[in-house]
Amino acid sequence: MKYKNKSLVITTIAKDNNFVLKKYSKIAIKNKIQFVVIGDKKSPKNFFLNGIDYYSLKKQKKLNFKLAKILPINHYSRKNIGYLIAMQNKSDCIIETDDDNIPLKNFLSNNNTNQKTFLLKNKGWVNIYNFFSDKNIWPRGFALEELKKATPRKGKLIKLESYIQQGLADLNPDVDAIYRLTNKLPINFFKKINSVSLGNGSICPFNSQNTTWIKPAYPLMYLPSYCSFRMTDIWRSFVAQRVAWSCGWSIMFHKSSVFQKRNVHNLMNDFIDEIPGYTHNYKIMQKLVMLKLLPGTKNLKKNMLKCYKEFIKMNLINKREILLLNKWFEDIERIKKNFNLTD
Repeated sequence: MKYKNKSLVITTIAKDNNFVLKKYSKIAIKNKIQFVVIGDKKSPKNFFLNGIDYYSLKKQKKLNFKLAKILPINHYSRKNIGYLIAMQNKSDCIIETDDDNIPLKNFLSNNNTNQKTFLLKNKGWVNIYNFFSDKNIWPRGFALEELKKATPRKGKLIKLESYIQQGLADLNPDVDAIYRLTNKLPINFFKKINSVSLGNGSICPFNSQNTTWIKPAYPLMYLPSYCSFRMTDIWRSFVAQRVAWSCGWSIMFHKSSVFQKRNVHNLMNDFIDEIPGYTHNYKIMQKLVMLKLLPGTKNLKKNMLKCYKEFIKMNLINKREILLLNKWFEDIERIKKNFNLTD
């Protein structure tokens, strides 16, 4: 199924003359896509670009979202507000990316649910990059303990409905600081494989840099605030993946539809921010896999709360996260009620 009512969400501190933002604004105008840009404290005060709905901190706080009033400032998790705005716009499909990911011609081609894909189940940790490259490369957030694990065969090609889809990025793909400090880039992924999907019992982190979400999975978009910038989307992906299994969903990884010209980063600072992941990602998924979650979409909230409470028990996320998560769900429920939205 292809969706006509789409939204694109980015958070940025860049100026409105940013080349990438201009590129996406043209795509949004041409395809009649709502383009939501979320600013933060470091964002410019004056920002205007055709095709963009820009929300400064001041404008965010005027929104009728409880979460907007209490989200931390100067944190990537403010992107959550963009998701809520897109939901309120009655979007059937929300695409998210970053301001250093440049769209390829196929950027919008994978934004539908029913696609042919290779499905893997009960394979444990799966380095998805191995299906798209013959290089020794792994995605940010992948458990270091599993790096030498053999890649499973991709199996049979089937038609599958996917509500969460991760697109790859060429040139400067999403890898961790250890990779960047010890290996060479750029890298282009194979184009001969369109997609591989991970179902129940197959694990791989995914990011927020080129990701499509279909309406039933919207609650799983929540980005945690009380963890490092380098872990927020990775730990979200672990929760989303675990809860998706309880709904019978898989996570689809498809061929590159962007290439990255990475913003300036201090790699040692990235390394420090990623240490909680290096030391805990394997254990996190062990804990989440052992949780007894309730089946079906009606239990998304309960299951997500249960997962995030596990992070709190592990002293990886502050208990204040639960307040934010509850406000997230309150805002979603209000949107559903006021705008007659259904899952």
